[in-house]
Amino acid sequence: MWKRDSITIRDVAKRAGVHVSTVSRALNPGTRQLISDEVAARIEEAARDLGYSRNALASGLRTKRSALIGVAIPDITNPVFPPILRGIEDTLGGAGYTPIIANTDNDPERQRLVVSRMRGRHVDGFILASVARENDPAVTECLANDLPVVLINRAVDDAAVPSVVTDDARGIRLAVEHLAGLGHRRIAHVAGPQSLSTGFVRYRAFRESIQALDLPTDRDHLAVAIAARFNEAEGMRACEDLLVSARGSELPFTAIVAANDLLALGCYDAFARRGICCPRDVSLTGFNDMPFVDKMNPPLTTVRIPHYEMGVQAAQLLLRQIEKPGSARMSITLAPELVIRGSTAKPPSAAGVG
Repeated sequence: MWKRDSITIRDVAKRAGVHVSTVSRALNPGTRQLISDEVAARIEEAARDLGYSRNALASGLRTKRSALIGVAIPDITNPVFPPILRGIEDTLGGAGYTPIIANTDNDPERQRLVVSRMRGRHVDGFILASVARENDPAVTECLANDLPVVLINRAVDDAAVPSVVTDDARGIRLAVEHLAGLGHRRIAHVAGPQSLSTGFVRYRAFRESIQALDLPTDRDHLAVAIAARFNEAEGMRACEDLLVSARGSELPFTAIVAANDLLALGCYDAFARRGICCPRDVSLTGFNDMPFVDKMNPPLTTVRIPHYEMGVQAAQLLLRQIEKPGSARMSITLAPELVIRGSTAKPPSAAGVG
């Protein structure tokens, strides 16, 4: 009778009637394609019958790979990230790799510490979703130690670092053009942190879109409040800052473009506190189309980004670096789309026109 804790790859080879090297290739996702389906199925059946499991530690010592990938995200409670992580995990799992996920709370020092600890576990590469736009210490550490790294959702000011991002500028333009098409000319912006590429690029795109559409850009008409973090509380605070600039009962704007959905939800909170009706008094757009924003009252008009596809593409770029060292590094920009819902309408002055 077989003792399960003493089963070796040689036992599997004997049961399947193949060479040991064939078993090794068949049970390794990275080389599985080298074996015919019929032979691979026979080997897998033999391994199951014998209770054999591949010794990843021993394999790692031979190949100098751990089959582990470090993944750092800025906020594990943000609904945007689960579909991104699913795309990463599905793609890495299919290639025989396992992600280790850590939350950084958007703290650069915490992210650097996460990267250092994961390096201690000999991860084969990193996917980072929480980098700062400039001088990110985690990216610097990866580059200094020649570790494969791919950025996702955010990028750094270094074209040599591979990334998978959305065309944030186009997304903001879609939102501004939609509001302008409804008749809005006084449009405000709740911007994200300017230390992050997502906040910086979206704010710059907002200003450029306003100018391109020849909308008022003087201080009395262009209202901007910058949030310190991408969260609901900062969205409410920034929106309150915009609202206190109102003269009497008249608001200085008829629409707000929020830099992401969490900031937009904070705007909803500020509206409720001041008795402002959306979209009757103020229209609002978000960015990301995170889960459940279509269930809000009113449902949020927002810019949809392909979260799952971002995860897939980032994992594929990283696998390419790992499997083909020295290959050309590339970045990918995915196209966004505007999803129009109930939070946008004609401005109050035009509500009865047409």
